[in-house]
Amino acid sequence: MGSWALLVLSLLGFLCVEPGFGQRGDVDVGELMRAQEKLTKDLQENQRHVETQQKDLEALEARLNATVDELTGQKADMDKLKEENKDLQTRLNASEMEIDKLKQSGGKAAPQIAFSASLSNSGEIYSGPCTDKSLIFKRVFSNTGDAYDQNTGIFTAPVGGSYFFSFSTYGYNTHVMGAMLMKNGLLQISTHESPTADGSDSSSNSVVLRLAASDKVHVELWDNGRVFDNLNGHTTFSGFLLFPM
Repeated sequence: MGSWALLVLSLLGFLCVEPGFGQRGDVDVGELMRAQEKLTKDLQENQRHVETQQKDLEALEARLNATVDELTGQKADMDKLKEENKDLQTRLNASEMEIDKLKQSGGKAAPQIAFSASLSNSGEIYSGPCTDKSLIFKRVFSNTGDAYDQNTGIFTAPVGGSYFFSFSTYGYNTHVMGAMLMKNGLLQISTHESPTADGSDSSSNSVVLRLAASDKVHVELWDNGRVFDNLNGHTTFSGFLLFPM
C-alpha cells in the first residue's frame, strides 16, 4: 500500500511540473514502476518463504506430537515393567525365606508320611461288641514313614503338621454300625447307623487335623457297635501328611 501511495504522489508531481520537464517526469514514473514491481516480487517471495516455514513448523509440530505419544507409551511400558519387577522381587523374597527355613532345618525336605489299611487280612471278620473298642486294621496297603502300627491300630505323628484322615465302615443291622476317629483319646469325627431292617449299611467320613509330633490317632467302635470286613476291604483307615508346620 505504501508503494502505491508514492506512485500516486509522483504522478501528481508530474502533472504539476513546469513545461519542459516532461521527460524527467517520465523517467521518475518508470523508476517508480520498476521499484513497485521489485517490491511486489520481494513481497511474493517473502510470502512463499513464510508459507514454506509455516509448513515446516506444522511438520515439526506433528513430529513432536508423535514423539510425545511414543514417550507416553514408553512410560506406560516402564510402569508395567516396574510392577512386574516388584512382583518378581516379592516372589524372590518368598523363595529366599523358604530357602532359609530349609537351611535352618538342615536342608531336609518335608518327610513323606502316608498309610492305608483295611480291617481284615484274611477271611471274614466281625469286630465288636467288645470291651476294647479300638479297631486294628491288619491288612496294610501302604505305610510310608512307618507311622501306623498294625499291631495296635494307632497312627503316631512323627512330625507336627496338617494331616488328612479318612475311614469307612460296613456292618449288618444286628448292631450299631459305625465308628469314631479319635485324636489323643478325644472324638473328632464319626460314622453311625442304628440297627435297621435293610440288612446292611456302610458309611465313611474324612477330616484334616493339625497334629503335634507324637500325637496319636485311631478308630474305635461305638458302644454295642459292630463292623464287618473281608478281603474286599469294606472297613478301612487311611491318612497322610499334607505339610509340616
